[in-house]
Amino acid sequence: MIIIDTEIYSDYFLVSALNIETGKITHIEAFDGQPINKRRLHTLMTEYVTMSFNGNHFDLPLIAAALKPHSYSVAQLKKLADTIIKSTESIWRILKAYELRVPDWDHIDLIEVAPGQSSLKIYGGRLNAPKMQDLPIEPDASIKPDERRVVREYCENDLHTTHLLYKALKPQIDLRVDMGAQYGMDFRSLSDAQIAEKLITHELQKITGKEYRKPEVKDGFAFKYRDPKIITFQTQDLQERFDRLLAERWQLGPNGSVQMPAWLKESRIKIGQAEYQMGIGGLHSCEQRQCIRADGGMVLADYDVASYYPSIIMQQQLAPNAFGKPFLTLYQSLIRRRLEAKRSGDKVTADTLKITLNGSFGKFGSKYSTLYAPELLIQTTITGQLALLMLIERLEAAGVRVVSANTDGIVVYHSETQFDAVDEITFDWMLDTSYQLERTAYSVIASRDVNNYVAVRTDGKIKGKGIFAPASLAKNPDGQIIYTAVAQHIAKGTPIEDTIHGCTDLSQFVTIRRVQGGAVWRHERLGKAVRFYHSTAVSPDECIHYATNSNRVPNSGGARPAMELCGFPNDVNHAVYIKAAQELLQEVGYA
Repeated sequence: MIIIDTEIYSDYFLVSALNIETGKITHIEAFDGQPINKRRLHTLMTEYVTMSFNGNHFDLPLIAAALKPHSYSVAQLKKLADTIIKSTESIWRILKAYELRVPDWDHIDLIEVAPGQSSLKIYGGRLNAPKMQDLPIEPDASIKPDERRVVREYCENDLHTTHLLYKALKPQIDLRVDMGAQYGMDFRSLSDAQIAEKLITHELQKITGKEYRKPEVKDGFAFKYRDPKIITFQTQDLQERFDRLLAERWQLGPNGSVQMPAWLKESRIKIGQAEYQMGIGGLHSCEQRQCIRADGGMVLADYDVASYYPSIIMQQQLAPNAFGKPFLTLYQSLIRRRLEAKRSGDKVTADTLKITLNGSFGKFGSKYSTLYAPELLIQTTITGQLALLMLIERLEAAGVRVVSANTDGIVVYHSETQFDAVDEITFDWMLDTSYQLERTAYSVIASRDVNNYVAVRTDGKIKGKGIFAPASLAKNPDGQIIYTAVAQHIAKGTPIEDTIHGCTDLSQFVTIRRVQGGAVWRHERLGKAVRFYHSTAVSPDECIHYATNSNRVPNSGGARPAMELCGFPNDVNHAVYIKAAQELLQEVGYA
């Protein structure tokens, strides 16, 4: 297996490859007086499994053009690259216009497997890549002979970053390989939602013998939310809101997404001491600066609905128009097969079917998908929100306080004497809806808001969400040591200063920002993805700036760039991080 990357200028074309097994890097160049070595390039693409970041939409088309019998000149390759980068057309339309076909190479593109939609540099920063580097020479420049080495070194760093990303994504890639062996399809370059669509379409074609295409939705299409027949409210306010939702005509925006009614967006629902906001995606409570402890005979517990959206899809019998009832038959069989796989310890099958079940819902809102069904998206999410509101209403009516709610679960706070009452209410709710609740006991929960909180389970394990979530591929570091120190203080009473002074891992202190147009520090260009930490050697008034307008990059006052990670510097400004952690303790209501 090799990782490939390309760089293209008007007078210089570079294809670089990193052999994962040996660590050897190969460069194949073309410039004035030296044509591309087609034999070597053909060997790379045909005798290895190749891997890239966004290669399907950039690198592979360039390589295919370079390998044509009457190959493109370097200048023509640059023109093709500029078209791909600047055009709003899909890659297949561009290839058609250029009469270009990409061979069926054995290739893995990591861009869809990685979470979110970030650049390779940002993913590298999230993975603590030793070096973050932007393109060292402007893309429209001419490359002098002595500058080719600079471009090669830059490309090598991208190869190592892609390798780092591959290692982080290897469990997902391995699962996709196993799925491909099981179903005879290639899933390696697909997101979870894309896998769900491909797998469900394939399975239904086998069952029905039909070909399926994405549905055509006419301009002005509108629909109503159907009564799910499981919702009953006790209070007039909630019943009126339910009736209004049933009467609402839901409209689609220009991109095919459902538009949220203004009245729903602007209104809040008050039940007990809390307020709630409904939306397209899910219900959420509106608490801020809240800290709740389970002491003095009180109980704090989280109730999550297991497999909420798949459960709603089956309970409501929601089948996309393109598929009809065979979809539900298949969906039910997928649920059954997943449960059997979990019981038997077949992790590959269980994880495959989990991706399929959850990912299929994600495609309900994509107008480019065969699963596109905006009315089913709303039927699923609104039913889920109303069902949670029904549970909250029942608990509050019994004197049980609900302190938080978000999409598929709630957190309740009540006295030990109310335990049986809560158990009865939740059990009856499960009977009425057919959905299953899973309970987790907490000793404390401290929230800045509903999306950013730290909760400590009674067994001592810490659950963090938002800013308190562990570092991952899905979010940029932002002084992670701050949130770790706060979580440790809340969970174990560890002094803030001990956690921060005791850490000698610079990656825990850095912040990563994407800077549109690039960043500058002391007249040095840093690129569009910057990494920095707060330093005692930098004045608080000095900061990193946007190259385009000289505006301050957020939170960069007194910061020093850390584009390379090499040891723990002696100028880390611990006081800045301690102060931020102490302020955050106040923001979550911890005293």
